Amino acid sequence: MTASSYPIVRLRPKANARAIRHGFPWVYDNELVTDRRTKALSPGTIAVLEDDARHEIGLVTVNPNSKIICRMLDRDTGASIDEAWLEARLRAAFEMRERLFDAPFYRLIHAEADGLPGVVIDRFGDVAVIQPNAAWADVLIEPLAAALARVAGVSTIVMNGTGRARGLEGLSDETRVMQGAIDAPVPVPMNGATYMADIMGGQKTGLFYDQRPNHAFAARLSRGARVLDVFSHVGGFSLAALAGGAEQALAVDGSAAALDLAEQGAAAMGMSGRFATRKGDAFAVMTSLAEEGAQFDVVICDPPAFAPSKNALEAGLRAYERVARLAAPLVAPGGYLGLCSCSHAADLAKFRGASTRGIGRAGRTAQLLHTGFAGPDHPLMPQLAESGYLKALFYRLLP
Repeated sequence: MTASSYPIVRLRPKANARAIRHGFPWVYDNELVTDRRTKALSPGTIAVLEDDARHEIGLVTVNPNSKIICRMLDRDTGASIDEAWLEARLRAAFEMRERLFDAPFYRLIHAEADGLPGVVIDRFGDVAVIQPNAAWADVLIEPLAAALARVAGVSTIVMNGTGRARGLEGLSDETRVMQGAIDAPVPVPMNGATYMADIMGGQKTGLFYDQRPNHAFAARLSRGARVLDVFSHVGGFSLAALAGGAEQALAVDGSAAALDLAEQGAAAMGMSGRFATRKGDAFAVMTSLAEEGAQFDVVICDPPAFAPSKNALEAGLRAYERVARLAAPLVAPGGYLGLCSCSHAADLAKFRGASTRGIGRAGRTAQLLHTGFAGPDHPLMPQLAESGYLKALFYRLLP
């Protein structure tokens, strides 16, 4: 479509047009005039957004089925959102990652922060996984994949259309191989460890790159240490700890499939003799370990998002406090405790407060050594707090 042929959508008079002009990328459904014509737009339609005085603001994608009814694509209303436009956005992101990383294993597209709202693309060497978490990306998935193949030179492209974000957009679940073939987990080198990414059956895209710098910090604490990795997934912190010289590591997770991949990773590193797993509910396992009198030099807890929305915030903070309370007794005197949150609704201050309360309720005294965030392949969009979701707190528990 040419820019002149895009439909027009308009902000309500009380909408915060200034925030949108200054970079906020979303328009909520109560901020847009949703007349019969707007409601009839098919999800993923590209439109010109105007303020209530009919001044153009930019090109947006519209989804009448979503609470986030518009997402900003381009401030230039004369732009054409086509394959060439997609390729330009991908190339800008690709060039930055290639500057930052010496191997092709990273998050290539981090949604709004990389100018492709609702789109996540993770690269695993010659394999790339696209998560189209917004309707417009579902509509343009074929040209997006074609542009990706040209920019990154990958031979295998997988569309992973699953997860909570797609449900909020009114999109159905779908996972398929769009190009090439994949029939086994992909080995991923990171921080000296080897992780096995299950591209087709694992969580999200198969591996979490966002914790890379926090894995590295934990590895520095783990030389010669006994390490406990709770909510380990495929061995994120425990395998990094072994690569950093840990004496032994125990990974705890509720998923047998994830722990099997962790064991495969340890075997690929030649570390099977220093690595063990324990399947079960993390809270129950931590309670059992305390009853057994077990203690570790380093304990890391990296749970799922306990507060995925504002409505879940209070319950989520109680869960984070409980994690800290159960984990603290497992840390040997003078040892280290790492606590993580991937809940954007729980900001750093609230998460730190809950974690510190939990440590105190366990009767331990702590120093806060380090606060970590996601790596640079997960850039933060300054106007969008949700893009800076990851927090990691590292404490030393005093003797």
